[in-house]
Amino acid sequence: MAIDRKKVLITIKAPPNPSKKHQETNCCAGIDLDTGKWIRLYPIPFRLLDYNKQFPKYSIISVDCQRPTRDKRIESYNVNQDTIKILSHLGTMNKWSERKKIVLPTLSPSFCKILEDVSIHKSLGIFKPTDIQFETKKSVPKDEKTRQAAYNQYHLFDKKLKPIEQIPFSFYYKFKCHNCPGCSSHKLMIHDWELTEAYRRWRHKYEEQAVLLCKIREKWLDDLCGPKKDTYFYVGNVWQRPKQFMVLGVFYPPKSDPTLFTQ
Repeated sequence: MAIDRKKVLITIKAPPNPSKKHQETNCCAGIDLDTGKWIRLYPIPFRLLDYNKQFPKYSIISVDCQRPTRDKRIESYNVNQDTIKILSHLGTMNKWSERKKIVLPTLSPSFCKILEDVSIHKSLGIFKPTDIQFETKKSVPKDEKTRQAAYNQYHLFDKKLKPIEQIPFSFYYKFKCHNCPGCSSHKLMIHDWELTEAYRRWRHKYEEQAVLLCKIREKWLDDLCGPKKDTYFYVGNVWQRPKQFMVLGVFYPPKSDPTLFTQ
């Protein structure tokens, strides 16, 4: 299988998962700057990377990667983590202008259209939602023995990771597609590392669970999807279940005209 050197703007970092092979892995995704198309990078054991390779979102990185043998999704690539190099980082100056120049040309007309394109193995995208709602649901914890077994493989690695704390809730966006009259609505789980880390950090600050969940809602609905933001959702699907998509992140530059506070 041919190895390619890719230059990628990272826009998505999914939460880490325990891994039998890698102790723990993340799936990251972004835009291939040579083609302008979406690309998925896996596996990336982010917390095991050397500090100088631990890239924040909206970093431009270069990395050696190749097409996987089993995953047929057109955006998927396996990466050589040792070849990761951080080249630069795009900030939020001028109302996110540098980020928008790269991200918005990949915009899909709607999530409905992304679902249609599953037949050609499309599995990543960005679109504009409207009528956004935020929901919280108590989740069933994963088997702790299986999770711990993955982390007990530390003797194969340079360092041992502390098992990442499970979140006892799942979070969802319910929405309609913008400018899509035939859209009845969609409800997708949010699978975003920033949200899960916010829960872990804030639970020490907001000891009452109801207050903590209210703060999560305020951030991911009232702020990121609020009237001052030009809100878009990043989505990706599950390899084994191609029609099962999740919201992997939110792109939320400020609106160009601050008086237009409508979705």
